[in-house]
Amino acid sequence: MTDVPRSHPRYASLRLRDAIVHGIEIGITSPHGLIAHGRGEAFDYLIGEQTNAFASQAIRVAVARLRTARHPVLSINGNTAALVPDDIVRLSRALRAPIEVNIFHASTERERAIAAHLQQSGAETVLLPDPEVTLDHIDSNRRFVHPDGLAKADVVFVPLEDGDRCEALVRAGVEVITIDLNPLSRTAQRATITIVDNLSRAMPALVAEAMAVAATPASELNALVEKCDNAAFLAAAIERIRAGVL
Repeated sequence: MTDVPRSHPRYASLRLRDAIVHGIEIGITSPHGLIAHGRGEAFDYLIGEQTNAFASQAIRVAVARLRTARHPVLSINGNTAALVPDDIVRLSRALRAPIEVNIFHASTERERAIAAHLQQSGAETVLLPDPEVTLDHIDSNRRFVHPDGLAKADVVFVPLEDGDRCEALVRAGVEVITIDLNPLSRTAQRATITIVDNLSRAMPALVAEAMAVAATPASELNALVEKCDNAAFLAAAIERIRAGVL
């Protein structure tokens, strides 16, 4: 952290910025991630910098779907690893879901650094992309996946996702759960379940929900998922942004 005092009105926001900068310094975050983070901050202002009802509802449905998945996978990029590594590990343990590194800008060194960073937070195993295993319908570095992870997943949790891979996964019949502060992005619009919230607020809530429903029967979780209306979540988020602007 910088020497910004806790009394500073933007302390929380500046703390997250410092985490991204530190991520660059230790080799897990791309400089491009700074731009992506700043874009997200702008949308966070517009939703009131709080977890709104539409996000809380999406979190409950997301956890229900992850709990009932055959092979859920948590797909992590540099920004996510820099901002919420402990929560990613906690969610992985709660769901018994593997963590897999997947980044847009190709760098084997950075992929390994992200895996090591997550292991320092307690992850036992972190899967890395296999250059021999690829997703269809995508040409970027995100096409490379691990055979025991994304290659056989039925539900993928992909916070801070790029739209191209989200579209590719959906076309392949995989359900995608994402956290995206921009309800108009390709990812938000194409995902199966979109949590329009700040990653740093949504992740602790996801972990808490995953632990709270650990003993809930699958029939109850499936009933909740069946009622999911992602278009309604997005519409509510857009309306909140309009209200914030006006």
